[in-house]
Amino acid sequence: MTDTINDVLETFEFLDDWEDRYKYIIDLGRNLPDFDEKYMVEENRVHGCTSRVWLVHELVDGKIVFKGESDAHIVRGLVALILMIFSGKPAKEITSTEARDTLDQLGLEKHLSPMRTNGLFSMVGKIKSIAAAYQGSSA
Repeated sequence: MTDTINDVLETFEFLDDWEDRYKYIIDLGRNLPDFDEKYMVEENRVHGCTSRVWLVHELVDGKIVFKGESDAHIVRGLVALILMIFSGKPAKEITSTEARDTLDQLGLEKHLSPMRTNGLFSMVGKIKSIAAAYQGSSA
């Protein structure tokens, strides 16, 4: 994945139609790195999502790197957006990042079903709790 959240914000400015924005989000999901099926287990599942979503993480040079997957195309794209916001950052930065600001800029809440929006913030919650656990262990 080479796009950044700033790239997405810029692209959204050029895409006036939400149909085009949805297609773009789906394309972002297609660019997620491969996710090994062995990680598609209950302990990695994000609850609160309509679709099935899995997140895994590892600490690399003091930064938490997340990988994610979903069984739905649009949600895979939403996973990609969330990873752009949080992955590859230190735990303290993750816990202090307010994803809602960025997601509001994208206008997603107005164009996603309430269940999808709930799932989006369930992903954010899981990522923040993982980061908080690393912070608690002084990583």
